[in-house]
Amino acid sequence: MEFAKLITTEDIKAHNSASDCWVVIDDQVWDVTNFAPEHPGGASFLLKYAGRDATEGYSEYHSPGVVKDSLSLDCFKGNLDRSTIDAEWKQKPVGNNNTQAVPEDEKPHLHNIINSYDFEEVAAKTASSKTFAFYSTAATDCWTRDMNQSMYKRLWFRPRVMRDVAEVDTSSTILGMPVNVPLFICPTGLAKMINPEGEKALARAAKSTGTLEVLSTSASHPLEEILQEAPDYPFLFQLYVNKDRKKSEEVIKRATALGVRAIFVTVDAAGRGKRESDERIKVDEIVINPVTGQRAEQDKKGGGLTRMMGSYIDQALTWEDIKWIRSLTHLPIVLKGITGAEDAKLAMDHSVDGIVLSNHGGRNLDYSPPAILLLLEMHKNCPEVFDRMEVYVDGGIRRGGDILKALCLGAKAVGIGRTFLYSLNYGTEGAEHLVELLKDEMESCMKLLGIKNLSEVHPGLVNTSDVDHLVPSTPDHPYAKWRPRPRL
Repeated sequence: MEFAKLITTEDIKAHNSASDCWVVIDDQVWDVTNFAPEHPGGASFLLKYAGRDATEGYSEYHSPGVVKDSLSLDCFKGNLDRSTIDAEWKQKPVGNNNTQAVPEDEKPHLHNIINSYDFEEVAAKTASSKTFAFYSTAATDCWTRDMNQSMYKRLWFRPRVMRDVAEVDTSSTILGMPVNVPLFICPTGLAKMINPEGEKALARAAKSTGTLEVLSTSASHPLEEILQEAPDYPFLFQLYVNKDRKKSEEVIKRATALGVRAIFVTVDAAGRGKRESDERIKVDEIVINPVTGQRAEQDKKGGGLTRMMGSYIDQALTWEDIKWIRSLTHLPIVLKGITGAEDAKLAMDHSVDGIVLSNHGGRNLDYSPPAILLLLEMHKNCPEVFDRMEVYVDGGIRRGGDILKALCLGAKAVGIGRTFLYSLNYGTEGAEHLVELLKDEMESCMKLLGIKNLSEVHPGLVNTSDVDHLVPSTPDHPYAKWRPRPRL
């Protein structure tokens, strides 16, 4: 591409509609007309830069390699003729109201961060307003997001004393892979918004701390680039099934060939939650209709990255599709987003290797049950699940003690998403520091509980009586007289 045709800014500006959309990324001119509707960040994001230089806006979220991996060489039109750049070309698109992050030297020193909450507090003050809104927001009233945390605080420990706990061991395994802490980094996507290294920085931290990272379909960097950061180290891959099944087939086969160790299929994304903090921060943006190509102000429903993402996700995903996924890979399959015992039973019937009890961090359906309650529901309604597959939880975990509570109630490991994004404010070192903080807290709790390794965790170490009445005993309402109509 170094000796490609030079294209003037005037020529590029002529391709500025949904039906004819060129953008410039790192001086390379790409025709994204057909790619825009499938772009992980939404068509509106790319079309905002139609006929313009999208480098700055695009690099906030993605590596330039994402475009190269997603488009054929036929879409590459040439290189920007920099001699034709004028003042008009340098102007930013209308509606860029993102408040920039504070300079690096104005952040508190990493050594001043002494718990996971500190990372969030610093991010709220120092990350860009758009970034923090997108990371922190949740669906509608944010009740599930907040209950994810507060429900852990309603569980009490039942410690034992006079035990030999001079040495404690937090190590465990996830799908047979050894980990120093029973913890994985949740697939969050768009990690580059807070740090240019994004998921690559998290990959280095996963390897150095002996944890695992689940790589997102919507990652800011191509899968190959992330894996190169930690050669010969195990990684997991999260899949959003694409409406175009052939594209999902290609993604699964590519991930398998690259050596990931499991496929985490997200099953709770048939719709997108109304994330209002995210919408409010973008209400002044100009949006281009991906169908008509007309520029229009945001409608009265607001805007936000959430509304521009996920249009490619298949909303017709069913249990029968597990056979199709299994036909494409020999890797273990884990279903992420189980929120009840009945679906856990179906997961067992379909012989998957694991489930993640998760409400998507409260970002999709508000008033979904917190995962720690779902663990209790499993014990009450389908205890056999813990013998048939590995059970993980995510959502609301902020302390090493929270991890132990989940393990005592049957979780094999836990996932953390938002807090790792906040820790990326400090790069790889920040993510490493977060793991060390949680590990130190776990070790302290284990000694005070009277256990020296994780083979000794059990439900008797946790008092759940404050929340037991919130756990349903049957799939139906206990006294409602009507029942659902049979599905056709």
